[in-house]
Amino acid sequence: MLNKGKILWCVWAGILVLLFLMSSTDLIIKEKKIEVYPISVIIEGDNDDYYVNFKKGMDQAAVEFHGDVSFITLYASDDQDQQMDLVKREIRDGTRAVILAPVKPEEAVRGLEDMNPGCPVILLGQSPDEGGTLDTIGVDGRKIGRLLGEAAASQAPRDVPVYLFCRGLDYGDSAQVYEGVRTVLDERGYHYRLIERKNQDTYHQAIQETDSPGGGRITIIALDVQSLDQATRILEENTIYQGRVAGLYGAGSTTSLLRALDKGIVTGMTAYNQFDEGYLSVKQAVEAIQGTRQKQQTMLEAIYVDEDKLRDKTYEKMLYPIE
Repeated sequence: MLNKGKILWCVWAGILVLLFLMSSTDLIIKEKKIEVYPISVIIEGDNDDYYVNFKKGMDQAAVEFHGDVSFITLYASDDQDQQMDLVKREIRDGTRAVILAPVKPEEAVRGLEDMNPGCPVILLGQSPDEGGTLDTIGVDGRKIGRLLGEAAASQAPRDVPVYLFCRGLDYGDSAQVYEGVRTVLDERGYHYRLIERKNQDTYHQAIQETDSPGGGRITIIALDVQSLDQATRILEENTIYQGRVAGLYGAGSTTSLLRALDKGIVTGMTAYNQFDEGYLSVKQAVEAIQGTRQKQQTMLEAIYVDEDKLRDKTYEKMLYPIE
């Protein structure tokens, strides 16, 4: 009888050990495996200064939709060839989707067509092929241009020439913004001059022309955030130039530019919800990987922000998003 009891205890012990082993190896309770999606975000600059709010939205979406997101900058800003090499590298290394802020959109589209990436690619910015089938998230560049042109025309005297600063019309959305600005300035009878950045001194030399004989006040409209940032720094460093610039307007907003707006150095700027842009780009990349999304052109709403709107609670979440 004693031996029977020992045998029974051994059997029960064996069963318990077997059950433990089965449960610990998912043979009984199978845990649902969560698939993680590697996604590469490749921007056009060599730092993330203009992507702070974008990254907040990107990070939130990565958590919610199980994205493993790599945020990649260039070694040298605005290097189109280097950017396309990084796209190839990321695809070769196994990324499942690419989110690309193209240096030169038209060249980028041609490069992607030649490359045949084999994974979803979402472009940040306005599509260069507006009737095509590209997957994009951005704002209406022409509307941004009209907003800036109308703001300048409502405040700047007509006899004050308007300088249009930009990195180049083939960079980013500059061509569309330029088209919108010049449409308004032509209608209102303003004289304007396009100044494309050739080197670090291009904008400084243009502003410096107000020192020359016959020089006078100017109005500046920057067609991209990089140009607005540089023009702002020039005026911050030289208070004399601040008096010679009737107004500084530009596309894009950052924390430092909003501070300059608050100080009165920047007259006004356009902004859009960059947090949403980052969030939607990752969300839509995951959907494209899963095959649940059709290519589309997502347009975000742009607004014009001046000193009054800066203090309006309505726009606080857009300008200063919290994770």
